[in-house]
Amino acid sequence: MQLNRAHKNRFGSTNEIGVFEMLDVGLRDVSNPSELFLSQRASEISGSVVTASIEGTRPVLIEVQGLVTPSHFGAPQRVSNGLDYRRLSILLAVLEKRNGLKLSNANVFVNITGGVRIDEPAIDLPVCCAVASNFTERTINSNTVIIGEVGLGGEIRSVTHIEKRLQEAEKIGFQVAVVPSKNLKKIAFKSTMKLVGVNTVAEALNTVLGGDKN
Repeated sequence: MQLNRAHKNRFGSTNEIGVFEMLDVGLRDVSNPSELFLSQRASEISGSVVTASIEGTRPVLIEVQGLVTPSHFGAPQRVSNGLDYRRLSILLAVLEKRNGLKLSNANVFVNITGGVRIDEPAIDLPVCCAVASNFTERTINSNTVIIGEVGLGGEIRSVTHIEKRLQEAEKIGFQVAVVPSKNLKKIAFKSTMKLVGVNTVAEALNTVLGGDKN
């Protein structure tokens, strides 16, 4: 799979992406990248979360993977693929300080599948949930999509284009969406999904994992 992004476009935004699949006859445009990104997702494993990102003006569903392992060799590793390393460090600090997850002596790996790099804040809550899921060895329902920005106080902040994100998730067949409560109040369209508003990371973890996270 090939993602192309324009660095200069005199007719539109350079934020737009083109998604192509390499075949024997050459590159072919992918009309539904969300289905392609999720086609190889393993169901019912801990550390796997689906979120809806906005690439330019296009909503795309992607999988966020988290892996937590014990660190036996000095300083624990913090590795991110497709996510800013400094943002990952902040989110891990929030999980430890505000939610009691003991991650200071653990290796933490986060991967955004499909070769996509996500810079928008809506990825925050999915990352937190993926890490917590693998840390506690509790799976998140595969029919759930998670969206939200995380503040340093552990609060969940609203994100842009929430309706576009939810419409894409609904089209693919997701049944539950965990979103910021402030966004939930402004959603106008009638969704067939169950929409769950959350105000804090702790509330989100309790919703998707249940019980004590320590």
